[in-house]
Amino acid sequence: MAIGKLYIGRKVREIRDGTKATQAQFAERIGISTSYLNQIENNQRPVSAAVLLALAEKFQIDIAELSSGEGDRLLSALSEALSDPLFETYSPTAQELKLVVQNAPGLAHALISCHQAYRRNSEQLASFDDRLGGATAFTETTPYEEVRDFFHFVDNYIHDLDVMAEKLAESLSLGEGDNHAILTGFLEKNFSVRVARGAAGEETLRHYDPRARLLTLNPYAPTPTRDFQIAFQIAQLYAAEAIQGIATAAGFRTEEATEICRIGLYNYFAGALLLPYRAFLTAARTLRHDLDLLAVRFGASLEQVCHRLSTLQRPGLKGVPMFFARIDRAGNITKRHSASKLQFARFGAACPVWNVHQAFETPGRIIRQLAETPDGARYLCLAAQTSKGSGGFRAVQPRYALALGCEITYADSFVYADDLDLGNRAAFEPIGISCRICERTKCASRAMPPLKRKLTVSHDHRGALPYGLS
Repeated sequence: MAIGKLYIGRKVREIRDGTKATQAQFAERIGISTSYLNQIENNQRPVSAAVLLALAEKFQIDIAELSSGEGDRLLSALSEALSDPLFETYSPTAQELKLVVQNAPGLAHALISCHQAYRRNSEQLASFDDRLGGATAFTETTPYEEVRDFFHFVDNYIHDLDVMAEKLAESLSLGEGDNHAILTGFLEKNFSVRVARGAAGEETLRHYDPRARLLTLNPYAPTPTRDFQIAFQIAQLYAAEAIQGIATAAGFRTEEATEICRIGLYNYFAGALLLPYRAFLTAARTLRHDLDLLAVRFGASLEQVCHRLSTLQRPGLKGVPMFFARIDRAGNITKRHSASKLQFARFGAACPVWNVHQAFETPGRIIRQLAETPDGARYLCLAAQTSKGSGGFRAVQPRYALALGCEITYADSFVYADDLDLGNRAAFEPIGISCRICERTKCASRAMPPLKRKLTVSHDHRGALPYGLS
């Protein structure tokens, strides 16, 4: 795959600092002049293919790691923050934003945090009523948002935890027999914890009594859900020390955020245990990412499979870089992650033209879409409906739509692309990220005008929208 101009000065500087070499010594090792290295480290010149190869050969650096778009997430978040009318007098160019992300990522994160605090405080002020005197103090950002950003900016991949779970899965031979029996047997043998079915009418999905060493599961939960909850309990007991270390090292502002992160890490371990990295990656490639077959192969739910596919970011053994999201019927994104260039909006609902919304209209089917974002990037988008409910006729059945996809250059790895006209640009539907930051001027599905565009209102003319964009 062709690599565009790469300005990776900070990464090159980190490699050099790790070797404790001067610029002159480092430049000599990779066969360039000291002045060229200085320009690279200050992002004044891109690295050439020869320099990339030299870095890979001399320092065992994965070229894919150097050329990956890991800054896309930060660039997207920073761009969205600066699109707020708060900054209406300042419109940075794309190059300016890239320079900030490449040279001062810490500053970019700080600005994003400040914008989050501003938005939250503004929302609280707008909602105040006559109970003002009893209102709680403002918070910089919610613990949930802080944890969400933690996973987002580590690429939703926790290496040490993933490897630990994979080794345990291999030692237990998970996937080669009855996973339920293997997991319950491991809990009882190693932690004296018994697994039991809950009573009829029980609404709790999982309950653990540490004194009785008893894990009770909802009797109506699907098998993949029950197995996941057992794996979650194993994470609490088997990986507690490692998970506590990761959560503590993240440096969250509140204890609440730390606890929420621990729950997220337990879930991460459970997913990595049931869908061990190498075995799952191999199966995904062999089955060409057929979601239904992967779910059957590993005894997992469709959501578990989609989520796991988006986490295959192990250095030196990466899967296809994908985006994954879970959307509720109101259009709210309740889960989101992207290892691709497509980055989800941090505020507001998802683009109404995106095929994920159609999944609610076609339950039981995986629907496909060829889509193009305003930056010209093209994607294969998959969507399917899933239900989180369990129980009988009167039980609540929350429904969600799952979205999964990749850039079109990887589409050949998917069985879903076999009969699509990938070379026909007219086959790609124009989508955006969120109406509030989308610059498309002729979208009839627009829910609100973009934040930084002035409106023109005509009393004598009406188009698809009740306003025009100057």
